[in-house]
Amino acid sequence: MPAAARPSVLVTLTAEDRPGLSSALFGELAPTGAPVLDVEQVVVGGRLTLAVLLDLDPDAGTDPRTDPRTDPDALVLAVEAAAARVAAATGAQVTCRRSGEEPPRRPRRLHVTLLGAPLRPAALARITTVLADRGANVDRIRRMSAQPVTSVELDVSTDGSPEQLLDLRRALAVVAATHGVDAAVSPGGLARMGRRLVVMDVDSTLIRQEVIELLAAHAGREQEVREVTERAMRGELDFAASLRERVACLEGLDVAVIEEVREAVRLTPGARTLVRTLHQLGFTLALVSGGFLEVVGPLAASLGIAHARANRLQVVHGRLTGRVLGPVVDRAAKAGALREFAAAEGLPLHRTVAIGDGANDLDMIGAAGLGIAFNAKPVVREQADAALNLPYLDAVLPLLGITREDVEDADLAEDLLTGA
Repeated sequence: MPAAARPSVLVTLTAEDRPGLSSALFGELAPTGAPVLDVEQVVVGGRLTLAVLLDLDPDAGTDPRTDPRTDPDALVLAVEAAAARVAAATGAQVTCRRSGEEPPRRPRRLHVTLLGAPLRPAALARITTVLADRGANVDRIRRMSAQPVTSVELDVSTDGSPEQLLDLRRALAVVAATHGVDAAVSPGGLARMGRRLVVMDVDSTLIRQEVIELLAAHAGREQEVREVTERAMRGELDFAASLRERVACLEGLDVAVIEEVREAVRLTPGARTLVRTLHQLGFTLALVSGGFLEVVGPLAASLGIAHARANRLQVVHGRLTGRVLGPVVDRAAKAGALREFAAAEGLPLHRTVAIGDGANDLDMIGAAGLGIAFNAKPVVREQADAALNLPYLDAVLPLLGITREDVEDADLAEDLLTGA
């Protein structure tokens, strides 16, 4: 059982935001000598709320035999008088509420990120109800971005078991789908801080298209290949066998077609922002694809991405043979690449993030510290830690605790360094 917290008093100031409010409150509270247990300040729509939790335990102050401020009742009176002076001087609303003990801290911390365009109160109402019904407490809510997608992050504490957390994630997914928003659950605490490795799938994740379908279009067999691709991505076909079947359709194509396909590739909206921001924040990126290194390699180089792993096409006398070289990069190989890249970067697996959309990505999504399904097939959404159904790849950033303001600050710092 957690130990009872010290008796405390909560001082809350609200006012239209302007300079000097924090200084005024702390300046008046200073002579009371009450230690600060907790403090938080937020500004929403130009309205400031500053909350300060002060300790009333006599042992926290000076010697009670010589300083009457260490008497809890006297200390509360001193704090209330200070609050009244601040209210009179600034016009702010200042309240004091005494508490016998602080709620016990819960051992497991989570982040629940909601994204919507728009994000409506009904969705927030239902999401917070689901959390409350499962014994999860919302400790804090903050906005992560406003445009083009509104995203907010809920810091949540819970005593839930892994099974209960899985039930929570599934329940949130149902509510999110009903209200047309995305809800993602990710680990809290130190797991989000510091450098991380972010590994992305390529086809239909980093880029909009499936490269093999672009190649097949030159052979006049695009529809045939697309049907096989869809079945493989849903997990209905063994990936290695389906890849060989599709690649066989490319037999006889001139190798020059690969360059045409490279030029036809289009990044997913938000991809450049995601890559640029993660680089500026010191993250390492990698691409792991069931596609082809002949396209993935140059794409990675153009974006400054450190690692790339993909299949190789066999070429004889300037033409594709319809075969791949070496072992197929299937779902097991993707997970193996994630582990290999993490080891090369000196990062433990809990500091890795995997983003993908198909069944071929499931093993690496499961191996990563945070697995994200991006516009994914149902089988992937069900098993990933977080699922995004928005068309913007930079919607991943709030799941990593990165706000729109962080993105703008990183861009500004980069401009200052480059002299742009």
